[in-house]
Formats: sequence, C-alpha cells, structure tokens
Amino acid sequence: MAELGTTERPLRVAIVGSGPSGFYAATALLASEGAVHVDLFDRLPTPFGLVRGGVAPDHQKIKTVTRAYNKTAAHEDFRFIGNVQVGRDVSLGALLYSYDQVILAVGAEADRSMGIPGEDLPGSHSATAFVGWYNGHPDHQDHVFDLNTPTAVVVGVGNVAMDVARILAAQPDHLSQTDITTRALDHLRTSKVRDIVVLGRRGPAQAAFTPTEIKEIDALEDVDVVISEGDASLDPASTKWLDLFGTKPNRQNVEFLQSIAGRTPTASRRVHVRLLTSPHALLGQERVEQVKVGRNQLEERDDGSLGPVDTGSREVLDAGLVLRAVGYRGVPLPGAPFDDRRGIIPNVEGRVVDGEAVKERLYVVGWAKRGPSGLIGTNRADSKATVEKTIEDRSALPVVDRPMLELPPTTVSWSGWERIDSQEIARGQESGKIREKFVAVDAMLDALEQGG
Repeated sequence: MAELGTTERPLRVAIVGSGPSGFYAATALLASEGAVHVDLFDRLPTPFGLVRGGVAPDHQKIKTVTRAYNKTAAHEDFRFIGNVQVGRDVSLGALLYSYDQVILAVGAEADRSMGIPGEDLPGSHSATAFVGWYNGHPDHQDHVFDLNTPTAVVVGVGNVAMDVARILAAQPDHLSQTDITTRALDHLRTSKVRDIVVLGRRGPAQAAFTPTEIKEIDALEDVDVVISEGDASLDPASTKWLDLFGTKPNRQNVEFLQSIAGRTPTASRRVHVRLLTSPHALLGQERVEQVKVGRNQLEERDDGSLGPVDTGSREVLDAGLVLRAVGYRGVPLPGAPFDDRRGIIPNVEGRVVDGEAVKERLYVVGWAKRGPSGLIGTNRADSKATVEKTIEDRSALPVVDRPMLELPPTTVSWSGWERIDSQEIARGQESGKIREKFVAVDAMLDALEQGG
C-alpha cells in the first residue's frame, strides 16, 4: 500500500465542529506537508459555530472572519459535511475507523449555573439561550423571554454579559439592518425593559469585559451606563493587584468606570454596573419577581489573585428577567472521554487522554480543549498547536485501507450551505437587512430543495 501523505494515499482527517477552532485546524492541516484530505463535520447545515450563532448582530465586523474560512473551504482537499451529528448520525468509533486522525472542535455548548435558590423559576434564563434566540440558532427558538418588565438583571461582567445588556438597552432601530431575527427584533420593539442591572462579584479592576464593549453601551443613543463612586473605586488590595498583574484593558476599564462614576443619568434606558455584588437567590411565587443580592469584599489569595468574600450584607432588587452569563462548559460527546469537573475533553497538549492513557489518533482543539477562554483569534494558535501534534504522530500511523464513511442522505455540502446563504441574504434584502436567517433545520433543508 502507498505511503500515507502521498497523492496515492492522502492522510484523511475528520474534524468535528465547524466553528473557528475547527476551521483553523483545517487551515493548518491543509498547509502542512504531504497530501491531506480534510472533512469538516457540523451537526447543523450551516457552518461557523459561534461566529454565526454567538457574535452579536451589531458586531458585523467581527463576522468578516468568515472570509478566511471561505478560502479554506475553497481548497480542493476540503469537504464540508453539514447536518451530521456525531453520536447520533455517525459514531465517533466510525470516524476513527474511516479516518486516520480525528480532531474534536465541539466547543462548549452548555452554560454554567449560578447554583442559587430560585434559579429555575420562569423568567430566569442563561445568556446562551438569549444569545442563541436573537441570533437565530435552531436550538433556542422555543424559548420565551418576557420583556414586559421594567428591570432586567444580567449576572456576569464578561463580553457576553455586555452583549446581552447592549441588546436589551439598544433602540430597536440600532439593530434593524443587522442579521438579528425578525421575531427577536419585533419582540424587542415592544420591550418595557428600561433598567438593566449588571452584577459582577469582583471589582472594577477585575471586570472581564473589554474597554470597547463597555464604551459601546455608553455610546448608544439614549442609553447611560451608571455606576456608583463606591463601586468604581479601588480598595488597597485592588490597587496592588492592578500594579502587579493588571493589563492595559484592566486599567482602561478602571479609568472609564471612574470617569463616569456618580453621574446623574438622563437617558431613558440605563445599564447599571453593580460590582462587588453577587446574587444569592431569585425570589417569586410563579416566576422571578426579585433578586436577593449580597455585598462582597476582596481578599488576597496565596497566588496573588483577589477573591470575593461575602460580607453578609443583603439587598433585594425588583426584576422580572434574569440572564446569567457566568461562563460556558462543554458537554460529553458519546465515545469520547470527558472531564465533568472542568467541562472539557481531557487532553495533553491536544492529544485526548482517558486517565493516563492517550487515545490514539484522537485530538481536541478550542474551548473543548482548554475551556471557554479567549477571543475568536485565540483559537488560531490553539488549533495550530494541536495540528502540530497530529503531524508529530503521523509517522507512527498504521497504513491501512480505510473505507469511506457512510453518510445519511440529508448531509449538506458546502455548495448546499452556499445556497442557504444566498437565500438568507436575499430574504434580508427584502426587508433592508443584511440577512434573514432560517431558524429551523427543516427550513434550511427546504431552502436547499428550493435553491436547486
């Protein structure tokens, strides 16, 4: 049999997941030496993962990263296999049987819970669900978000929390030409939410949002960011931490928050940043009516970081909607090891492990590898590092005749995605939007038939 990596016997690699980490892995593989064929699987008929389903609709510039992915998809040795879910339509074992190597790029689909009483009351949702709802992700179209309340609480101070707060605070016309779903936009037009309270358990120096994100909210028409002078100030421990460990964005966040602290809001919609504050319970008879919060103080840990410690002080806020943005975690993939505590696929430098044993020919990239950290571009180096491990392991691969994987008849190719894409753009143009997404898998498959 011909040697692996030759035109007679190309190396065959399957990647599960077509978000940024999956595409960056495909790009690195196709740029490596030797003949490599890459099949990129996704459980949806559409590619791009969180770039399509997670990036806010008013952040279209970020979505232009898909131009690079389109170039990868145009490579003659690349194939997109959409609408195929590993663990449902094909098994991981079948992939390992049909491919020389398999890379898991399945991300972190689940959200972390707050672990407080009342969290399951109606009116309490994950930010994951809310973001997926307004972005048209098929998994989240059955959710109902009651915006008939004057106050919403967003738990968390990362960029996802800022996105959620911004979407709630923005005038609907700010979003009307984006790719937000029409259903979500119509719902936001009738929203009675005027105050959005954002809760962060630590202080201004540790806020995880970027300076751009918080300033973007303050720049919205008829919206004020509100923070008290007490919440914006630094205690001695935070001043020390900022001097020793603070980054430029940390300092910029502190500078901005202190520059607006204590001002009197004049806008009709307000985003209140409440720091050193944690939720302790959601209260209500049949749905969320109030949030019990507690005040924290920061204490230095052995590693120099600052952790929040409950002071015992309590306050009750009226709120009819709570959105938690306290982090993502992975979900188990049938057939693959899973670290339930960390919410990742256990690995050593991208090689999947089961206990101390390396799972041969199985690799992981992105959030499923390291947890939900970093921006989209962070995945480029992460995926490249894993691909380098796959290259190191090639010489030990068995040269065997691997049968082609049997695919279900509803598989969607890249040309099929392009037909869906063109129809979404055309639908959007009819109403002056960038695109109007299909929000159900069946509708996407129907569009394929109509598109010829």
